[in-house]
Amino acid sequence: MIPHLPLTLDPAAAVRALADALAAGLDPETAPPRTAVPVPAGELLLMPAAAGRYAGVKIAGVAPANPDRGLPRITGGYLLLDGPTLQPLALLDGAALTALRTPAVTALALDRLAAPGARHLVLFGTGPQAYAHLDALLAVRPLERVTVVGRRPGPAEELAAHARARGTAAAVGGPEAVAGADLVVCCTTARTPLFDGRLVAPHAAVAAVGSHEPDAREVDTALVRRSALYAEARSAALREAGDLVAAFAEDGPAPLANLSELVTGAAVVPHDRPRLFKSVGMAWEDLAVAAAQYENTTGLGAT
Repeated sequence: MIPHLPLTLDPAAAVRALADALAAGLDPETAPPRTAVPVPAGELLLMPAAAGRYAGVKIAGVAPANPDRGLPRITGGYLLLDGPTLQPLALLDGAALTALRTPAVTALALDRLAAPGARHLVLFGTGPQAYAHLDALLAVRPLERVTVVGRRPGPAEELAAHARARGTAAAVGGPEAVAGADLVVCCTTARTPLFDGRLVAPHAAVAAVGSHEPDAREVDTALVRRSALYAEARSAALREAGDLVAAFAEDGPAPLANLSELVTGAAVVPHDRPRLFKSVGMAWEDLAVAAAQYENTTGLGAT
């Protein structure tokens, strides 16, 4: 029987796992593309990857109607394999893995894109990813203030209360709060821009992580056009990142640096204009975090 591993890594460990994978030479541009299959309830995503000692595949379900039923929007499982033999090593909860690795990717990028004195986070969204992003950013940045922007006041205040319980001043605000933000994170199901990108200050860093479809976006053309742009991989972003595809529809691909270049220092990080990181989620990220969890559980990381 294949062992089922609980996810016990904290956000800081997940960030380190991603950074270590990139520092070891993993090239996000060569990662296999995600396969998306429409089904009556939403879509099924197949995400395989192989690197170093491991291979793995995530099968994820995206069911938009589930939250109204009191069920998670993201479902699925992850199978971790031995790289040389492809023998199964472990099963992990796919939704929990996604909830851990997605904010870890954002935290890894924003830790490098943030201005040195960044303290104020404006957070769009009130779902599980919003909570996880707050926790991941607190693991890498000394935040002092959080403004939560949500569609419904009740859930927004609950997230603000969670931030206050973590020792950070927090309140509910509106989209115009981006004008005073050092960091802006968008983790919503929105398909149209959430705020006026002209309001974002030049020193601010923004992450948009809520969509992986070329016709959906959380940030507008104004912000994209005035920002230095970063993505997990150029190849994935130009396929799936509607935030970028729409902004450059008339004149060719967006000028992008990828996450590997950002982590290794090859990418330029200017501070005279906003820095925008667009995430769509990639299979290599799941593999890196799943492998780190396996090594943490089995003690192989110490050898």
